[in-house]
Amino acid sequence: MTRILLFIALCAMPGFLVAQEVTGLVTDNSGNPLPGVNVFEKGTSNGTTTDFDGLYTIEVSDNATLVFSFVGFDEKEVAVNGQSRVDVTMSDGVSLGEVVLVGSRSPKRTSTDTPVAVDVIDVSEVNTQTGKIEVNELLQYAAPSFNANKQSGSDGADHIDPASLRGLGPDQTLVLINGKRRHQSSLINIFGTRGRGNTGTDLNAIPANSIKRIEILRDGASAQYGSDAIAGVINIVLKDAVEKFSGSVNYGFYNTNAQGDFPAGNPNTDGNRLDTERDGNAIGDDKNFDGGSLKVAANYGFEIAEEGYANFTMEYLNKNKTLRPGFDFRRGFGEAAIEGVNFMGNVSVPLSDNTEFYAFGGRNYRDTDAYAFTRNNPTARNVVSVYPNGFTPRITSIITDNSVAAGFKTKTESGWNVDLSNTWGKNFFHYYIKGTINASLGEVSPTDFDAGGHSLSQNVINLDFSKYYEDMLNGVNFAFGAEYRTENFEIFAGEEASYATYDEDGRPITNPDVQQQPIDPITMDPRPGGSQGFPGYGPDNEVDRSRSNVSLYADAEFEFTEAFLLAAAARFENYSDFGSTLNGKLAARLKATEDVNIRGSVSTGFRAPSLAQIYYNLKFTNFVGGEALESLLSPNNSPVTASFGIGPLQEETALNASLGFTANFGQFTATVDGYYINVQDRIVLTGNFDAPQIDNVEAAQFFTNGADTETVGLDIVLSHKVDLGKGRLSTSFIGNFNDMTITDVKNGRLDEQTFFGERDKSFLLASAPDSKLTLNMNYNQEWFDIALGLTRFSDVTLLDFQMFEDVADYGSLANQVAAASDVYESKIVTDLNLGFKLNESLKLNIGSNNLFNVYPDQQDDWTEAGGYWDAVQMGFGGAYYYAKLNIQL
Repeated sequence: MTRILLFIALCAMPGFLVAQEVTGLVTDNSGNPLPGVNVFEKGTSNGTTTDFDGLYTIEVSDNATLVFSFVGFDEKEVAVNGQSRVDVTMSDGVSLGEVVLVGSRSPKRTSTDTPVAVDVIDVSEVNTQTGKIEVNELLQYAAPSFNANKQSGSDGADHIDPASLRGLGPDQTLVLINGKRRHQSSLINIFGTRGRGNTGTDLNAIPANSIKRIEILRDGASAQYGSDAIAGVINIVLKDAVEKFSGSVNYGFYNTNAQGDFPAGNPNTDGNRLDTERDGNAIGDDKNFDGGSLKVAANYGFEIAEEGYANFTMEYLNKNKTLRPGFDFRRGFGEAAIEGVNFMGNVSVPLSDNTEFYAFGGRNYRDTDAYAFTRNNPTARNVVSVYPNGFTPRITSIITDNSVAAGFKTKTESGWNVDLSNTWGKNFFHYYIKGTINASLGEVSPTDFDAGGHSLSQNVINLDFSKYYEDMLNGVNFAFGAEYRTENFEIFAGEEASYATYDEDGRPITNPDVQQQPIDPITMDPRPGGSQGFPGYGPDNEVDRSRSNVSLYADAEFEFTEAFLLAAAARFENYSDFGSTLNGKLAARLKATEDVNIRGSVSTGFRAPSLAQIYYNLKFTNFVGGEALESLLSPNNSPVTASFGIGPLQEETALNASLGFTANFGQFTATVDGYYINVQDRIVLTGNFDAPQIDNVEAAQFFTNGADTETVGLDIVLSHKVDLGKGRLSTSFIGNFNDMTITDVKNGRLDEQTFFGERDKSFLLASAPDSKLTLNMNYNQEWFDIALGLTRFSDVTLLDFQMFEDVADYGSLANQVAAASDVYESKIVTDLNLGFKLNESLKLNIGSNNLFNVYPDQQDDWTEAGGYWDAVQMGFGGAYYYAKLNIQL
């Protein structure tokens, strides 16, 4: 009897329970099997994962509790209670084990299973646990090699943030939505900003609340997707949830207490208003806070038939300006104000068992407002009777971004997947300059101007075929297809007063030999024309140019064994304006063990010159000593450009190579990938050349294939989960080490320092810090969670305007470079978020980005933007505090 009682007591103790086998199927809300789900017995190290069909088998005690977890999915616990089969449906979300759309056209490839590096970011989770309100901000701290900064004093770049992967140009990363090519912005970055001379895709035009997940392919992919994919591909997957409402209300503001030794009475720190200012303070006239931001978002989806859906998102954003310490000539230094409305829809309509019609697209509208450089008296640029104390012009804009994609998917009787689609998008950027003046018109000048603008539209027709052969080798996938793309770039003129210079009788000067320019009575200098702060586009600047290209591609993945995978791709493209290009790619993955994969790739790539780089032009008229002298940014196809020996733009070409590994040990995953990127014939914007040989031109600059670069780097992503007390601790570490060198400057017979000098090189090399390291920790209980993020940005060096001084003043070029170097030392930024689950439908988050109000290092008055810092590393906004109410119904 004693032995029986002892046996019963032992069986009742943890670890001595009777074992039984449990099997089951794990699916998502749509009934699709989920591969790679972690299944483990709570309180033990006993665990397994689901296979490709979502099935699992595990041996547990008969009163065990099974925990099902997927990175980004809602974790689920189920008591076994003696059952031999436990099937589970998990909420919509994102997982490192979920089949990805980017980088592989195989229907069974997961991000840790791919032969190249793919990040999968659950935007709903990141969006909930931070106060970051735009897609660029979210990715800056969630992806290892993604970098973006707010600009100031950079004209259009103040309104659309340039962003990049692996330190390359904004136009060297391809953006897809649901696997379809996204159009770029019509803006080309020119005035002393990161990404100078580049166009890029405006990620902030996509509402964050519409995004299910973001897949980032960190590998050259031109052979798969075509132009722009030199650095990689960002694929945004839209939400498709049904019968669910999610929304949020987010309010936050910045701390104006900038860290530094600033002179007393600085107009950006003492609460004074600027002339012509639209109030940018967040809370009344309190000088301690500014940049107040209100964001309201809502998402809802409903079913169409049994498997279809229609999911829609609306977002409203209202963000005030920030003002930070600047020098007297830059009293409006800070981030732009933004008021915008976003809409995005994602629809799928089943037409039969094997065929569906799909459509997605949206509209983004933004009204932006940023400060230009201050015009202080005495200056011929001002009319004292209009602005007695000088003025700071405001560059405002209306930006609209429209897109729509539609297509049909079907599966033939022979098993081929066919996808026919058309994708159209257009970016429209219209400048309005306010609080300014055309000085040549004197007191009768308007103070607000329509300065014209630019637009870029794109239409893409795709026809894609793919088929997975399960019984060939250990699995083979074939894919091929064709694409036809057209693009159109336009520059349209503003009103006459925005670009014209007027004579003493108020008539536009067309004959400078006869017509006299007004003279400022204080400085006795000629009064310039055009809207101050940003000159309007005139009829001579107008452009309406188009091009087309056709491409053919094929790729295949061969799983020779369960351990070894080989992938190959090739793509041919022909452009109507510069010719043909052929690119290829090889990638492989080897399973060293059940838990460790070794992977690598080598590929060629290219980027076609953008229409803006070919045709964009600016023309300014300056009057010196009564003579008309013009300075221009000459279009690439002009006789002026050819006269300097600069030929037609050709495509940039690239060689990419990568080698890395992935590891998955229960609750710990790791990916480490090294990369090498060699880019030939990078398109750059030259400096200003003296042009006395050209009638009425003082100086000229150009776009040209002017430099070669090499980039070597390393990406690291580590994540771990562990039960702790009544909750779970999730820890992740993401790191990027990036080293770019300029191997050649292709200046030909032109002076190198003017063509692409040390200052221009520094902008190119400072596109990203040499390293970015982020540690994220999240502890989650049933009703409470806390998230802590620590990000270290390495040092950045820029060369300031001292490089425009006479080198003789410094003794040597080396001395001048040393004097002009603005070194921004490494910084650590801390983010903190507290989450409180109020009930099943409401959750409150409060926290701070850059909690300790860290700023870049203070510089002198030669900086590019005219403030005490440039737009480097984490930006110059300082601490941001917020509260956010999340709603789930």
